Amino acid sequence: MSASLRLRAPAKVNLGLRILSRRADGYHELESLFAPLDLADALALEIARADAPQVALRVEPAGTGAPPDASNLAARAAELFLAEARLPLRVEIALQKVTPVGAGLGGGSSDAAAVLLALARFAPDALPAGRLAALALRLGADVPFFLDPRPAWVGGIGERVTPVAGVPSLALLLANPGEPLATREVFRVYDVLHPGTAARRPAEIPADLPRRLADPESLAALLHNDLEPAALRLCPAVRRLRAELRARGARAVGMSGSGPTVFGVFESPAAARAAADPPLPGPAWLRVATTGESR
Repeated sequence: MSASLRLRAPAKVNLGLRILSRRADGYHELESLFAPLDLADALALEIARADAPQVALRVEPAGTGAPPDASNLAARAAELFLAEARLPLRVEIALQKVTPVGAGLGGGSSDAAAVLLALARFAPDALPAGRLAALALRLGADVPFFLDPRPAWVGGIGERVTPVAGVPSLALLLANPGEPLATREVFRVYDVLHPGTAARRPAEIPADLPRRLADPESLAALLHNDLEPAALRLCPAVRRLRAELRARGARAVGMSGSGPTVFGVFESPAAARAAADPPLPGPAWLRVATTGESR
C-alpha cells in the first residue's frame, strides 16, 4: 500500500501571552489565545511500505534556515509516529517553507503536526485514541494546537487547547527584523528577569472575547505578551518594529510567541496591504496575513 498526501501547515499568532509559573522541570505554564494564519507551509508526503522505518526530507527553497535533516521537526514527527506505531514505512517529505524559521509563528510546530495528521490518515488504526496529541506534545509545546488549527485558548505547557467560537477574522501586518530568535533563549532571559516570581492563577476565557478583539482599546490590552521584555533584551529591533507599525496606522500592536515577529492589527486586509508599502530596509520584512480557520 502507498499514498501521496498533501497538506498545508498554517502559521499562527499569539493574541496575547501570559506566563503563569515555572515548573520544577523547567517548563513554563502559560495561557494564550492562538489564532491560525493564512500564511502556510506546504507539505507533500509519499508513503509506502518498507522493510524498516525510513524517513527522508527535502526542504525548499534553499536558504530558509530550516534544517534539511533529521533534526527538522517534520522529520522528527515522522520518526516518532513510525516508532510508536511500529510501522515499517518509508516516508518521503517535501517541505515548501513559507513561514520564517525562529519567528514566533509556529512554522516548525505546524509542519510537525501536518506530518502526524498525514500518517494518522494513512494508518488510522495505528495508534490508540488520544495518542496523537501526546506525541504532538513530546515534539513541542505548540504542536498540539496545530492538530486542529482554529482559534483556541491554550494553557498548561501547550497541552490544554480549548477552541474559542466567535473570534473575528483580523487583518494583520507582520513585521520581522530578519533574524531568528531561539525560544529557549527567550525563556532563559525571562527567568533571569523574573527570579522567584510567585505563580499566578489561570484566567477564565473572557466571555466577551470577540467584542474585545473588535474594540481597539480593549484589543491593545489583550495583546500584552509577558515574553516581550525578554525578547527585547535579545533583539532590540522589536521595539523599532512596534513603532513602525504604529506609525503605519495599526489599531493595536503585539508580539507573537517568543518573537521576534510583531504584528499590527488593521481595519481591513486592504488597509494592511497599503501599510506594507514602502518595504522595510535591510533583512527586515513586512507581510500581510489574516487570521481565521485553517487547514
